[in-house]
Amino acid sequence: MIDIKFLRENPDVVKENIKKKFQMHKLELVDQVLELDEKNRELKLKGDDLRMRRNSLSSEIGNLMRDGKKEEAEKIKLEVKEINDELENNEKLETEYSEKVTEIMMKIPNIMHESVPIGEDDSKNVENEKFGDPVVPDYEIPYHTDIMESLSGIDLDSARRVAGNGFYYLTGDIARLHSAILSYARDFMINKGFTYCIPPYMIRSDVVTGVMSFEEMDAMMYKIEGEDLYLIGTSEHSMIGKFKGQILNKSDLPYTMTSYSPCFRKEKGAHGIEERGVYRIHQFEKQEMIVVCEPEDSYKWYDKLWNYTVELFRSMDIPVRTLECCSGDLADLKAKSVDVEAWSPRQQKYFEVGSCSNLTDAQARRLGIRIKGEKGNYYAHTLNNTVVAPPRMLIAFLENNYNEDGSISIPEPLRPYMGGMEKITKKN
Repeated sequence: MIDIKFLRENPDVVKENIKKKFQMHKLELVDQVLELDEKNRELKLKGDDLRMRRNSLSSEIGNLMRDGKKEEAEKIKLEVKEINDELENNEKLETEYSEKVTEIMMKIPNIMHESVPIGEDDSKNVENEKFGDPVVPDYEIPYHTDIMESLSGIDLDSARRVAGNGFYYLTGDIARLHSAILSYARDFMINKGFTYCIPPYMIRSDVVTGVMSFEEMDAMMYKIEGEDLYLIGTSEHSMIGKFKGQILNKSDLPYTMTSYSPCFRKEKGAHGIEERGVYRIHQFEKQEMIVVCEPEDSYKWYDKLWNYTVELFRSMDIPVRTLECCSGDLADLKAKSVDVEAWSPRQQKYFEVGSCSNLTDAQARRLGIRIKGEKGNYYAHTLNNTVVAPPRMLIAFLENNYNEDGSISIPEPLRPYMGGMEKITKKN
């Protein structure tokens, strides 16, 4: 959510930002906010005048009563009652207009960074840089679920019977590999100075609307029936919510945390051949990184965060590239975002395995996360980035470490988490 003062002073800038996101239907929201905000400010002024009159008359009542002028005092009491009734009605309208302004403001997208490329959808995202040489071996690499099944590592049929499509059982060495990658990612981030955290896996609605747009909420979140609770789609939701309503000390910043959680997503509209495996699923686990920092430091952290993900993947010999998200592919709360994509030698293309985002003060405004400053409090900046999100990350791992005999090589950094195992092989 952007600053109402900024919108008042720069409505054309806000409208231009909406146009660059190709959300023309939201242009009218700016004028609606300005109109409601003006009416609300008029009501506030009127309310101030009414309170001043009431206070003045109340003082006069006291003087009249002391002077024995009870009849005159009673007349003024009736006038004060009328003012109180008018003030009560005025305050109700203030609340109504204020709530409408907030509701509309939450639909207006955050101001994007000037470097964001302009484009209507993800087809216009821009490649930034490649890390590692993508290799296509001279032998065939099977589909990822076929690899897992050959190693007795996945059972989709049982999962469908138990929970439906979009779920899975991981077993044996593949399940162990899944956990090993998460443990390695956890320690990797701890060694970068991040604090490890396991958050709540359910959050209230006021936290949901604080961390994401209404459109994202509808497309992603599972609601717990009969309760004001939602299953998280990523641990970022809980981790940023941790600071809701807090005034932070400058000396404690930045907060740098790496969090583990299961994640639950509706994945509306998921389809295609890559959806029949574990690429798009309703339940997965993820290691995340979150930063809450001073506004002037957020873009320094942004570059650090996505670089950490690249470093992690390269340590496991997986080629990756970074892809700058264009304006039309940028979620409303994000000011800038970059996807990290891993190389798929089977498909001979890159695919998304993580996303790094700077939300500037958008989440902080919604959740009331402020920093205590010498000249007054101001809003913090928040960032998030995927460290790893298996089992999607397993696709990249299995394909890039697949051998002609059907075995899977274990890169050296992962071996301590796999009991020293150097290869996953087929069991007789």
